[in-house]
Amino acid sequence: MELVSASDGADSFSMRKLAAALGTDSSSLYRHFRNRTELMLAVVDHVLIQAMRDYRRQGNWRERLTDLILRSWDAYALLPQLAKDASHYPGSGPGSQLVIDETLRALSDAGVPEQLIPEWYHRLVTLVVSLISAHAASRSSGPDEQKQRLEAFRVITLGADPAVFPTLAHYSSRIDPIGFDRASFHATVQLLLDAVPAHQE
Repeated sequence: MELVSASDGADSFSMRKLAAALGTDSSSLYRHFRNRTELMLAVVDHVLIQAMRDYRRQGNWRERLTDLILRSWDAYALLPQLAKDASHYPGSGPGSQLVIDETLRALSDAGVPEQLIPEWYHRLVTLVVSLISAHAASRSSGPDEQKQRLEAFRVITLGADPAVFPTLAHYSSRIDPIGFDRASFHATVQLLLDAVPAHQE
């Protein structure tokens, strides 16, 4: 985990680097993992296993989904370099199975029509993974890059011509580039949960 987190992201992570960190050669790793993708899938699943370590199914469907979603956020928050590539590695193994099963169960317990459960599962997963990846990408870039992005954003917002972009000019001093914290993530997820076609509390 430390090697992935300290690297420049999953794209720069390799079997060779892991083998060197473990004091062995890459051929020994291929006895356990056929390729780098299989290794990364195992790493992601381990993250989910750790996230669900003390999980207990309690509360109503909405409370349970919120718990599952925040556990994912908290787990990936510790590994931003891995999190920014989370959409590439959906996971495979018991950790992934548990998260998927509990998500589907919560939607079923909510009374979501049977035929709509897979669709709502995918909506939730897509939103959660996208937000986690976007947040991690903003955190994992260097201070110079972050400063440059902020300056560019300020130029197009604070410099907006009120005659051409009146609404942007009005709000320009109060908006920031894409970025959020755990509370904002939670609030955004709640908006989607509000729309779940639940028939049970």
